[in-house]
Amino acid sequence: QVQLVESGGGLVQPGGSLRLSCAASGFTLHYWAIGWFRQAPGKEREGVSCVSGSDGITVYADSVKGRFTVSSDNAKNTVYLQMNSLKPEDTAVYYCATDPAYECIAPVQPMDFMDYWGKGTLVTVSS
Repeated sequence: QVQLVESGGGLVQPGGSLRLSCAASGFTLHYWAIGWFRQAPGKEREGVSCVSGSDGITVYADSVKGRFTVSSDNAKNTVYLQMNSLKPEDTAVYYCATDPAYECIAPVQPMDFMDYWGKGTLVTVSS
């Protein structure tokens, strides 16, 4: 049974950092791609970043490029999203998601066919 569990969200001041984790179970990360997505209040869900488990390819949305870093630890079956220089506009619920058919390619965007989503973790950037 495929499961994704996000953690690491919280309240942080502008300019601060957080590291989100996405713990995967029921499948081997090495063979799948994982995407990070976020949804702010009143807005549509948008793509943030993704990583390909097989070859380590990473892609970022323009809005986070240079500030966020995605990585995967195949031994722990966990994907991380290191978020630096956080801005108020980064405030959102962050989700990780995957599907056997998902590929980490630009642009990062949630795909209708993605069957497996975590419940999300809230990131609030505010002073």
